[in-house]
Amino acid sequence: MLMMKKERKYTCLLILCVVSVGPQLFTSHSLREDHRPLARALYKLDPSWPRKPELFTGDVFAVAVNHNAGVLYVAQRGDNVSKVLVFKTDGEFLWHWNTTTLEMPHGIFLANAASSDPTVWITDVGNGPYGHCIKQYSPSGKLLQVLGTPGQAGSGLEPLLFDQPAEIFVHDSGEIYIVDGDGGMNNRLIKLSNNLEVLWVHGEKGQGLAQFYIPHSVTVDDAHRVWVADRGNKRIQVFNSLTGEWLGTWGSCFTEQAPYSVRLTPDKKVFVVVHLNTNRISLLYAPPVGMISQCKVASVIQLADDVKPHLVDLDLKTGALYVAEINAQQVQKFIPLCLGGNLR
Repeated sequence: MLMMKKERKYTCLLILCVVSVGPQLFTSHSLREDHRPLARALYKLDPSWPRKPELFTGDVFAVAVNHNAGVLYVAQRGDNVSKVLVFKTDGEFLWHWNTTTLEMPHGIFLANAASSDPTVWITDVGNGPYGHCIKQYSPSGKLLQVLGTPGQAGSGLEPLLFDQPAEIFVHDSGEIYIVDGDGGMNNRLIKLSNNLEVLWVHGEKGQGLAQFYIPHSVTVDDAHRVWVADRGNKRIQVFNSLTGEWLGTWGSCFTEQAPYSVRLTPDKKVFVVVHLNTNRISLLYAPPVGMISQCKVASVIQLADDVKPHLVDLDLKTGALYVAEINAQQVQKFIPLCLGGNLR
């Protein structure tokens, strides 16, 4: 049964971006001589999205956008709730999946959006007979294939035996990147070919280089760099997507809170990074090719208390940002105002 209209929790602070004034660059943390921030809006909340927020009936964990079709997939958990809700990007509800093949969805990813045959990948962290797997579905919810052995948790010895896999990223080439270990035994980053052959793995738990503690999110940029939200270590680690070579670490932006989700804006200039326990989204400058250096904050989106943002996705056509929020049991849509402009 669908819930009746419920109170929604909106953002509570202004969302700022950088402005270039003469030779000096100001950010949302810079002050004028009169101590007022010098900045302009970067994103604005769309409070009308979706048209029927009462359709969210569970804990919302992840969201994936098909920018070609203008369709959004939302993964949620809970008893007697549809595990996947499907909306248009304008907010109209389309359909839902009430499948028994999903126990506890965690991450969701839309692959092959540019083709006539897109698919939806969902990581399942459940401990029951269908858990510890990554599942591929048709847009209508038909199960196509399963990576891993349902109900069997891995120990790190077999690359395709998972233990609470957190997220999957499928590149346009068909190559697959998996972060495996949302609190389970495994703490791994795995790259598979489009034929599901293991190309390389980083699989050690720890605080050292190329070691992980709860790797939670993964994305790949156009410069063959893999960016991993190493949640337990409060850092983002970067690897060469072709060789698996460790390239660098971002840690200075995460001293107070771990990164939960990492995505790149369509203009390739800004990384969107989620901090769950501080209910905050950081927008970090993407470094130039050949350089990692230290992370630099371009802007911040501060959400209301106890919203608990988890994973995000962006519409690659419009730049709209969609945020899956566990405690608020909702997805919020933010519209870009100055992405694509002069952010450097």
